[in-house]
Amino acid sequence: MNIFMDVGLIIILATIGGFIAKALKQPMISFYILAGVVIGPVLGLIQDIAVMDVLSEIGIAFLLFIVGIELDVKRLKDVGAIASIGALMQMAIAFGLAALAFMLIGFSSIEGIYAGIIVLFSSTMVIIKLLADKSQLDTLHGRIIVATLLVQDIVAVVVLSLISNSGNLSIFTLIWSIFQALLLFVFAIFFSKVLFPQLFKFAAKSQELFFLLSISVCFSFALLFASIGFSIAIGAFIAGLMLGNLPYNVEIISKVRNLRDFFATLFFVSMGVKLSFDALGTYTWGFIVLVIITAIIAPMITYLSTRSFGYNKKTAFLTAIALTQVSEFALIAVDQGVKAGHIGRDFLSLTILVALVTIMITSYFLKYEHRLYRFLFPFLKWFDKFFKFKKKIKHGHGKGVHEVILIGYDRIGFSIYKALKNMKKKTIIVDFNPDVIESLMKKNKPCLYGDVSDQEILDELHLDRAKTIISTIPDHQDTLLLIKQVRRVNDNAKVIVTAYVVEEALNFYEAGADYVILPHLLGGKHAGIFLEEVSEDIDKLVSTKIAHIDELKRHKDSKVRKR
Repeated sequence: MNIFMDVGLIIILATIGGFIAKALKQPMISFYILAGVVIGPVLGLIQDIAVMDVLSEIGIAFLLFIVGIELDVKRLKDVGAIASIGALMQMAIAFGLAALAFMLIGFSSIEGIYAGIIVLFSSTMVIIKLLADKSQLDTLHGRIIVATLLVQDIVAVVVLSLISNSGNLSIFTLIWSIFQALLLFVFAIFFSKVLFPQLFKFAAKSQELFFLLSISVCFSFALLFASIGFSIAIGAFIAGLMLGNLPYNVEIISKVRNLRDFFATLFFVSMGVKLSFDALGTYTWGFIVLVIITAIIAPMITYLSTRSFGYNKKTAFLTAIALTQVSEFALIAVDQGVKAGHIGRDFLSLTILVALVTIMITSYFLKYEHRLYRFLFPFLKWFDKFFKFKKKIKHGHGKGVHEVILIGYDRIGFSIYKALKNMKKKTIIVDFNPDVIESLMKKNKPCLYGDVSDQEILDELHLDRAKTIISTIPDHQDTLLLIKQVRRVNDNAKVIVTAYVVEEALNFYEAGADYVILPHLLGGKHAGIFLEEVSEDIDKLVSTKIAHIDELKRHKDSKVRKR
């Protein structure tokens, strides 16, 4: 009965916290932790921490199970160098700074190591949610961020296996843990290729059996790896990794996600329950150090590393400010460290507080990202004076005046350019993805590398002499700037821009746009026309399908992979 009451209180308070977070447009994770603070240290309604430990461990297992299923290494190909080399470089520097700073202000070396672990990872759950809400997951900086998070997730699994597998942190333990992880990976591949395709093919005939089999795989491997010294979370991750290779992975995620959300909520609330206000006095300077490194120094390192790979200021800036919070993996790692006896519960309270503060900081950074960029632009230019960044070729047969200026190629711009080419319009393509520009240059297509928010780029485009300007970029502020700049120098040009929200489209019309493309509305109209044409003609449906597949393959081939 006590367990039922504890879980009931947690869910009720978490729900209230979720409503408050939604109303204030804040990440729900922060308010889940705050709910735990209220029912734990503030009101003292939950006393049995052992129960919280069990519930939170289940939450961790399901969290990593889903992470394993969703882990798609193919995403690293688009921005592989910056996501791997850049991310590892940023993590190494941040880890070293945090560990050194902690030891310099008087804490032990083991506390310094865990301080470094805290700043290693950014929150996949928080960032993906915030980027999805802003429709930025498929932008250039969104792809860099997602790929970076995947690299961090892989490192997090290694760190968690290291913590759970050792009574002390040593080089030998690290090597042994990595060796065991490789063996487990081979083991996972064998099962995912040989046994599970047939099992899930049979189970797919029953939704109930399909769900039970998915959960059973998670628990089986969690228990198996726990029995040989790993945490159940690592076993759950390996199970997820196996199932992620199956053709049923999307269905598995849809079945398990609600369970994941439920137990993950219990985990985050339990973090708040474990918070000890008495411990905060001990770690005041440690708290300040970790917030500064996480929210200021680490983003600066990310900015510099992103710029060093040839990306422009805005892409580097938007990437950097998204990675400014402590991850759920840091909470898991420190919690595991407490259980392993490396550190005390007071250190977990420090981690919880830093997570709360930095997640809130990130939400405001992303909410006001464009204002923040304009405010800090002079400071970013200062970096260019003192650091030599990799230079990308700006022009690719793109000098001079062009009849049409197409801004943004990698999305709907590909199809628009194809139509302009058929119309024999003299067109120059502008894009701020250096890989896209390099690909276009190899094909001798007129192009220019740059960001339309940069006045220098706008000047080079000769807007005053262009007949048509077409923009597919999703950024609201940049699009408004472009419309106003064109109307200031060329009132006769046709201005066609793109919006993803009806309110933004109306703003663009008011600013002077001649036409606003709304992809979802345009797609709906196209689908309606298509259905009218093929609904009674199966031969036309087949021929249209073949033509569409050929077009998609051409589009796929045109996409650039980072060398």
